[in-house]
Amino acid sequence: MSTTLFPRFQINCHSLPPLSSHNQKPSSSTTSSLSSLHNPPLTKSKAKNMMKRLSFLLLLVLLFQCSTTLAQPAAAPAPPVIAPAAPATPALGPAPPVLGPAPAGPTDITKVLKKASQFTVLLKLMRATSVDKQINAQLNNSNNGLTIFAPNDNAFSSLKSGTLNQLSSEQQVELVQFHVVPTYLAVPQFQTVSNPLRTQAGGSGKFEFPLTLTTSGSSVNISTGVTNATVDQTVYNDGQLAVYMVDKVLLPMSIFGPKPPAPAPAPAKPKKKPALASSPVADSVPVDTSGEGKLMVPGMMVFIGLSVVGTFYS
Repeated sequence: MSTTLFPRFQINCHSLPPLSSHNQKPSSSTTSSLSSLHNPPLTKSKAKNMMKRLSFLLLLVLLFQCSTTLAQPAAAPAPPVIAPAAPATPALGPAPPVLGPAPAGPTDITKVLKKASQFTVLLKLMRATSVDKQINAQLNNSNNGLTIFAPNDNAFSSLKSGTLNQLSSEQQVELVQFHVVPTYLAVPQFQTVSNPLRTQAGGSGKFEFPLTLTTSGSSVNISTGVTNATVDQTVYNDGQLAVYMVDKVLLPMSIFGPKPPAPAPAPAKPKKKPALASSPVADSVPVDTSGEGKLMVPGMMVFIGLSVVGTFYS
C-alpha cells in the first residue's frame, strides 16, 4: 500500500519568460515566478490533507510499536521462595486418635476414659477402689501432673480367669495405682527417663513395684518383671495429664512375682555345760583357792598328829 505524502506539482514551460544569455540577470518578475514555483501557495484543503496523512503516519507508528511490545514474551514470574522445612521429630508409636476438646472444667479421668470408649474394665476398677477420686484430686491440687498407662478391655480379657477376683481389696488398689506415675511424661521424655519409674503403688525395689520403660525406634516398651507391655497410642494429653494405652495389664512383682527369699536364720548360741552336783557339806566349807591354803592343810595335819602323840605319852 503506497501513500503519497506530498502533492505533485506540474510546471508549465510556456508560462516561463524567455531566458537570455547566461550573463543576463533575471528580472524581478522572473524571480518572483521562480519562487512561486518552489513555494507554491498552501490552500486549506491541502493543509487538511497533509494533516490527515501525518496523523495516519503517527497512527501507523504507534500501532507498530504496540504490536512489537505485545509480541515480546512476558517474563516468567519468579519462583516462590520456599523455606526449608524443619526436621520432623520422630513420633513414638502411631498418631493419637482425635478425641475432640478436653473436658470442660477441671480434668476428670473418668470423662477422659469414657470418651475413649475402650477402658470399661479399668473404669470399674478405678471406681471400686476410689483411685479415680484420688487422681482427680491430684490433678486439681498439684502442679506435677500425672501419667497413666491404661490397659484397654482386650488387655484385661487376656488375663487368666479369676485373676482380679483373687486379689484382696488392698491388692486391687495397688494394681490400679501401679499404672499411675506421679509425674507428667511427654512422649519425647520416654527416651531420657530414669529407670525404674516410681509409681503410686509404692517403692520401686526389686520385689516391690518396679516399672522399667525403654524405647526402640518408634516403639515404647514397659517391663514390670512379670509383664512386658507395649505403648500403643496416646489417648489424651493436655500438658498436665498424659494417658497412654498399653496392650497388657501391668502386673507388679509385689503381687504376682516370686516372693523374696526368707532371711537366713540367726546362728544358734552355744549351750552352757551343766554344773557338777556338790554335797551340802562341801558347799558349806570355804575353799581357799589361793596358794596359801594349799600349804596350810599339811601343816595342820602335822600339828594334830603331834598333839595326839603328846597326849598318849603324858
